[in-house]
Amino acid sequence: MGFFDKFGDSLLDLASKVDDNKYLSAIKNSFTQFLPFVVIGSFASLFVNVLCSKTTGLARFLPFLANLEPGFKGINYATIGMIAVYIAFFIGLQLAKRNHTPEVVTGGLCVGAFISVVPGVVSVTFEEVTQTGAGLANTVTGAQSLFIAMIVSIVAAELFAALNKCEAIKIKMPKEVPGGIATSFNVLIPAAIVMLVIGIFGAVFQELTGSYMNEWIYDIVQAPLQAIFQTPGGIIVLIVIMQLFWFLGIHGGLVLFPIRQPLVIAALATNIALAEQGLAPTEAITDTFWISFTVFGGGGIASALLIDILLFGKNKGEREICKASIVPAIFGISEPLVFGLPIVLNPTYFIPFILGSAISTGTALLAVQIGFLAPSIISVPVGLPPIITAFIGFGVPGVVVQLIGLALCCVLYFPFVMLSNRQGMKESANG
Repeated sequence: MGFFDKFGDSLLDLASKVDDNKYLSAIKNSFTQFLPFVVIGSFASLFVNVLCSKTTGLARFLPFLANLEPGFKGINYATIGMIAVYIAFFIGLQLAKRNHTPEVVTGGLCVGAFISVVPGVVSVTFEEVTQTGAGLANTVTGAQSLFIAMIVSIVAAELFAALNKCEAIKIKMPKEVPGGIATSFNVLIPAAIVMLVIGIFGAVFQELTGSYMNEWIYDIVQAPLQAIFQTPGGIIVLIVIMQLFWFLGIHGGLVLFPIRQPLVIAALATNIALAEQGLAPTEAITDTFWISFTVFGGGGIASALLIDILLFGKNKGEREICKASIVPAIFGISEPLVFGLPIVLNPTYFIPFILGSAISTGTALLAVQIGFLAPSIISVPVGLPPIITAFIGFGVPGVVVQLIGLALCCVLYFPFVMLSNRQGMKESANG
């Protein structure tokens, strides 16, 4: 027990540090704000194939629908294709709130700082002739530049906050000047210094390494992390850590959100880009995969425990809690079960609760590997009932895989429900 107590205390301390860390909090909140754009962009990409394609869509029968393709592709590019720009702006807003600097100015400054360190030239080859001009390529504004956008935004916001405290470099305006104009002059010199420092650093970096910062960070950091995350070992380790937090009464999903969300969004963006090129999506673990197979019915697939208790449970208290938890569980909310049963710090359900999500995820990954399940190109909103999420994201095969995962988790929880029954009978006898 000494070891588990120390281990639990370590996790509690880690969760507290993550929650208090303003940078991780800013990243988490920024991706939460961007979520509606992910859903919009992924459905726009879907409509390209379902409606506008003359080979796979309704345009085979209604040719005029093909004319809508540029519009849907434009929507996709304006949302998912610009994810790095959005995230840079949102992180600036979040850090501005913590640092008490002008929010919109800080957000815009972060975007400007990010763009200043990435290539602003686009090359286009047509009929063996290459032309070069000013512009931002998809790889610059999209998911491949997510990590450099986050890093540069944090540096820019913090440097701006530090400089903004220095009254000596501010341009003071008379009180009669409107507030908006006065603020613009106050931040002019600090903002200019931030842009100069980061822009010059980016130019020197490119000169010394031969690579732009976004290319270097992607090759050294982002691509390896995404590759590890897409492996069974990588995702299962992350899931087990998440469930350990949950077991201690800490929302594991929120603790790991800043780590997980950039990776699943980047994977979805990669799949969408491949689909638009007529290629098969390659990234299995997207946000839709996570919602459909890792946390459907709650973390640890707690809905499986709910089903087992309602079918086989003899403990009246547990059955009443499960009855009250049915509706929330349908919409992926497991807190009434986790804290009401409780599962938190309950050694009886420790093993299945830790392993349930991992088993369901492993089953879905196997289905992808054998070709039964195709990686998703659609983002599903959080809170939809399980069967619906799987159907929207993966079609009928997704529903089948989800039900198999649920059945396996029911089998996993069953002996522990029987153990709880025996414990309840002993307590009644002793009472």
